[in-house]
Amino acid sequence: MSTLLLKNATLLVTMDDQRRQIPDGGLWIRDNVIERVGPSAELPATADQVIDAAGMVVLPGLINTHHHLCQTLTRAVPAAQDAVLFKWLKTLYPIWAGLTGEAIYVSALVGLAELILSGCTTTSDHLYIYPNDARVDDEIRAAQEIGVRFHASRGSMSLGESRGGLPPDRVVEDEDFILKDTQRAIETYHDPKDYAMTRIVVAPCSPFSVTQDLMRESAKLARAYGVQLHTHLAETQDEEAFCLEKFGHRPVGYAESLDWVGDDVWFAHGVHINPAEIRQMAQTHTGVAHCPSSNMRLASGIAPVRQYLDAGVPVGLGVDGSASNDGSHLLAEARMALLLQRVMGNPAGLSAAEALWIATRGGAEVLGRADIGQLAPGKAADCIGLRLDALAYAGGAVHDPLAATVFCQPQSVTLSIINGRVIVKEGQLLTLDLPPVIERHNRIARDLVRAAQR
Repeated sequence: MSTLLLKNATLLVTMDDQRRQIPDGGLWIRDNVIERVGPSAELPATADQVIDAAGMVVLPGLINTHHHLCQTLTRAVPAAQDAVLFKWLKTLYPIWAGLTGEAIYVSALVGLAELILSGCTTTSDHLYIYPNDARVDDEIRAAQEIGVRFHASRGSMSLGESRGGLPPDRVVEDEDFILKDTQRAIETYHDPKDYAMTRIVVAPCSPFSVTQDLMRESAKLARAYGVQLHTHLAETQDEEAFCLEKFGHRPVGYAESLDWVGDDVWFAHGVHINPAEIRQMAQTHTGVAHCPSSNMRLASGIAPVRQYLDAGVPVGLGVDGSASNDGSHLLAEARMALLLQRVMGNPAGLSAAEALWIATRGGAEVLGRADIGQLAPGKAADCIGLRLDALAYAGGAVHDPLAATVFCQPQSVTLSIINGRVIVKEGQLLTLDLPPVIERHNRIARDLVRAAQR
């Protein structure tokens, strides 16, 4: 067994049930679990590894509840820069049809590196397109190598254009194969135990890309194995119109008709939701991943996060696809969440502390985990540190270090510990040599777009 002492943090923000903030705080960690939290003077003085966090604010690792890592390959594609969701998808589907296992793996390394350096220690990813030799295994391998806690959503699309769906037929899969491969992924990789580094989620893509049968069978499969369910829902008005026309329901009503509500379900986006649907989600404890930058980028609208929180709906934070956000900076997303809840006229629509709560405890609740998202005894040893003497925090951190991390220009972390292992030290990612990966990634990105243009 190994021990780690983190001490002298200018401020340790626990996000525990008492929401304690500890000046000159620290952690004492054994292997991958926090054993003691408190003022540095009250912790053991020695450990196998000692980290002096003087000058830092230390937070629980941030949790990303919705992403599409492979989309790092198609950021800022000109034809998709000024499009709403449906047009954006139709522009990018032909490019994504060229994805390979290598492309999935390399893009995951790039996106995960971005996330880790932005403060993320646990992320989900919704991979729903599997052309050529691409498999969910490819991104799981990347996550295991880089050292991040990972919820891999085995997504799917089965409803092609010829059957009234949005994606072209060449990028959809046979439903029997989808269910069989999802079962294989669960049996191969899913770890239900506390402190698990890898979990599998059952995740048909959206109402406009899968059938009702697949939604129902996916729910049965997930519940037979005790894993979570995830899908896009209520993202745009186009989707709402599609659901009303095809199914006679608004999106949440459609989900309910398929047994897709409950504490094992979370939706991505949830922008176009009415008060009755918010109450329904609260009563069933159905979660939502709020993706503010993506919703702005695609002109989808503003999710009613204040109303969700007030009603008791579990809310997590998501950066969403790297081609609808064009970045994977989770701390920046917390800032965007705060600003977007204020832009309609309420200057207290979301506080800095609430934005960070959503990014930590909220994300843990959405992902069905009680072992992450807070710095407390018995919880996973996932934490981040940001230097308060950074230029962007000048004049802010001296007043309120916690608020400065959200209100001021988002920074990269100085320190990241995931599962008791130091992953970022002095601002440098220790588990990946980035320059050759970026070069390989850019070559794949160029080749993908050129192949689609032929």
